[in-house]
Amino acid sequence: MTSENSKSPIPAPIPAPIPAPILERVRHELKKRDLEVKTVERLTPSMIRVTLIGEELADFTSLAADDHMKLFVPDPSGMMVMRDYTPRAYDNEARTLTVDFAVHDAGPATAWALSVKPGDHLQIGGPRGSAVLKGDIARYVLIADETGLPALGRWVEEMGPETEVEAFATVPGAEDEQNFQTDAELTMHWIHRSEKKAASPTPFLDSIKDVSCGEGTYIWIAAEARVAKAIRTFFLEEKGHPLQWMKAAGYWVHGQADSSEKSISDAPAKPA
Repeated sequence: MTSENSKSPIPAPIPAPIPAPILERVRHELKKRDLEVKTVERLTPSMIRVTLIGEELADFTSLAADDHMKLFVPDPSGMMVMRDYTPRAYDNEARTLTVDFAVHDAGPATAWALSVKPGDHLQIGGPRGSAVLKGDIARYVLIADETGLPALGRWVEEMGPETEVEAFATVPGAEDEQNFQTDAELTMHWIHRSEKKAASPTPFLDSIKDVSCGEGTYIWIAAEARVAKAIRTFFLEEKGHPLQWMKAAGYWVHGQADSSEKSISDAPAKPA
């Protein structure tokens, strides 16, 4: 029996959900720059690092790790063609710009990187703009194949202390793993798979099935378009992760030369 003077316990207030982050679009002056090759380094068997230098980099601007710029390189006929690449690192004061090339195909940009030497020149354009991520993010999950690895590496290295990030990257073998210098609390997972499986989502899906993605977790995905869609679908349907807390991009499209889906916003694809 309950006394009339007894009071029911006051329930604890339910915390308000964390507002979804936003991507603020920042436009830059579209400008071409003629740069000189300073150094060429075989970073790993599947990655070539080219450092460019030139006074025209004095006003170079890139505000997001997954920005992309145009490289003007010759195709087999000698005609100049454009290819999208990530500004891996840049230093306005030193007038240097670093670009990493994944050696995974026989395209004109890869061919240029394989043959270039210090003193050669390269013309670049952009970036045209940056998508700057803003919001109260508790934790990051970054997922990329070789083509997205330069962006993943830059993102990790630019993160501040006490930033929690878990990253998954596919490479052909242990010799292709990279070391990132970062102040963030990084947990790095390297997934070894052959180049023949580069367009298969299975290696990623097998590795991320137990990943934690609680409230405040932002997920970034950069891989082959079908793979990126399958990973996004996994988090959306299997993990119930909000679409507003994810960004997926197809850095290349299997079977289609010079194709990409920089922002995958259509209905998620079913994992194969």
